[in-house]
Amino acid sequence: MSVRTLARWIRGVTAASLLIPATATAQPHPGATPTDHGLVFVDASTLPPSELRKLPTPVPLNHYRGENRPATKPQPLRSSLSAEEPDLRAECAKHEAAAKSKTGWVKSRFESCYKRHYDLVLRDKNNRDSPRGRLIFDVWVLGFAHDGKREVDFAASVENIQVAASEDEDAKQWRIGQHFSSSIDASSSDPNPQLTQPTSTKRDELLGVWDSRPTWTLVYGSPDLGAKYAQGNLQRVFAALDMTMTVNSPTVDPYVEVGAYQPAFRFDYAGPIAGKYKGTVFTDARVELLMSQKDPAANESALHIYDATKRPERTFPSFVGKSVPGEKEPLHRLVDTDKSEKQRANSIKECKKIWGDYSGTRLQCDEYPFASTHEGSLKGNNRFSVRLIEGTDNEAGGRMLNSMYTANRILEGDPFYVKITP
Repeated sequence: MSVRTLARWIRGVTAASLLIPATATAQPHPGATPTDHGLVFVDASTLPPSELRKLPTPVPLNHYRGENRPATKPQPLRSSLSAEEPDLRAECAKHEAAAKSKTGWVKSRFESCYKRHYDLVLRDKNNRDSPRGRLIFDVWVLGFAHDGKREVDFAASVENIQVAASEDEDAKQWRIGQHFSSSIDASSSDPNPQLTQPTSTKRDELLGVWDSRPTWTLVYGSPDLGAKYAQGNLQRVFAALDMTMTVNSPTVDPYVEVGAYQPAFRFDYAGPIAGKYKGTVFTDARVELLMSQKDPAANESALHIYDATKRPERTFPSFVGKSVPGEKEPLHRLVDTDKSEKQRANSIKECKKIWGDYSGTRLQCDEYPFASTHEGSLKGNNRFSVRLIEGTDNEAGGRMLNSMYTANRILEGDPFYVKITP
């Protein structure tokens, strides 16, 4: 269960109606019935350096096995993404602090990654001063959602395996497992949400197998019923994965880490409001409309938004303590064109109240937050701003906003932020 789902459950929502497993049959949890061997893997960071020094220096697995071959390099997810994956890997490595979190580093609505360095020590639970071995490895999961297809692909891998073992411990018998389970948030999804599964959702292999074949792929999809958006059915399916990591051997109690990585994503068939009619996005991505005060096409629009969010005292309507959302508080898209037009008309009325009749000029009434957001001028809290600016500038800013909507599949109620650069 995700943190978001758990929070809703605590608030009194029935869990069974909120979250449903995407698999037809339940499987026993990895390591659910361990036997007590007296040996256990623990995180090396929890142990004193003096204990770690009692072990040999960890070496690459192929050296430990007496092989001279170089370690196998991970293969790309598939040929169609081979140009994208190296860029995501490189950027993910630069964001390792975020990438090792449960949500991973979410680069965009279409790219997400998890990267974590594991360093585990095998020790006797009854004789903690005598470590028996050490296992070091990296775990990667690179995720690619598709704009134009109800599919999300993951390339998972276990890489850079290093080991150290005492004379009575055989590291060649150690195993690493990656186990993926999936769920659907039924309360947020449209009726009858479905998720298609990969052929295999788990790997539990000896270290040597991982070393020779580090990468495997998982593809999740969602079937659609054809175009139903005109009837109000966007066929949204909110889903999430949960990756459990395990380490085991015949002589060791299993090391089990549940929820190591929990990416969330959404499938939809929203039609033209989303750009490409169907697609998939990572829902934890932070979406920003970027505008620059140095852009000659829309510098007046950018300055207006900057003043509204940074210097609201310079904007109208004016009142003490005014604040305008969009920078730290998200805006939320409004797709109802009738409501948008009413907000637009209200903003024009406010402009005329302040500056009088400007018809016959090249000026237009610019409003922020935008008429196509739920935070527009009719929200009722006066946390908005209007300003007369050059008409071509105002129209250019509107085109930038619409491009951001379609580039990121921003649907009704989806959050986004606005960032203005000098």
